[in-house]
Amino acid sequence: MDFEKLTELIIELEVDDIEAAVKEALEVDGKEPFDILNALTKGMDEVGRRYEEKEYYLTELVLAGETMKEAFKVLQPALAASDQSQDKIKIILATVKGDNHDIGKNILGSLLLSSGFELFDLGMDVDENVIVDKVRETGAHIVALSSLLTMTVEQIKAVHEALIAAGLRDSVKLIVGGAPLNMELAQKLGADLFADDAVSGVKVIKEAFGI
Repeated sequence: MDFEKLTELIIELEVDDIEAAVKEALEVDGKEPFDILNALTKGMDEVGRRYEEKEYYLTELVLAGETMKEAFKVLQPALAASDQSQDKIKIILATVKGDNHDIGKNILGSLLLSSGFELFDLGMDVDENVIVDKVRETGAHIVALSSLLTMTVEQIKAVHEALIAAGLRDSVKLIVGGAPLNMELAQKLGADLFADDAVSGVKVIKEAFGI
């Protein structure tokens, strides 16, 4: 299994074939897990480019995320066993309290995993105190929040204030995304960063850390 084939499987959204291909690359060919990750990342980068150029749409982006998820079922244990997996930037993902939408969050998570970040996905409808506890537990560098409903955007402010009350706000960057939001509103709610979609979210996070 060559690296170009792994990259192509991501680009072509071959969700049914990627798990076996990664397993073959690891176990049969003896390829290094981080080299495999780099090949998968190239594929996700191309998917992101096609999305930005409107060659791919949300459906393809979701399927690419699912393909990466299948790849990581096999790859994650090998990455965790490698010394190179240490000292990653840690990111907490959550959809805010009262909101049960997670497509954008899940796509962002897949893109961030392929870029080498360490993720803690808390799911949907997440209370601010759960987020605070996870920041304290993990020492996360970023909290990434999704709010797709106008009535839930105030929960961003609740997370911001809960982090202040816990003495943790200065240690993390708060990035938000969702249809009702823009940069001006995000900053009013206490966020540091805003992204229009998952692809731009990865770029914003990388820029914030000089990557």
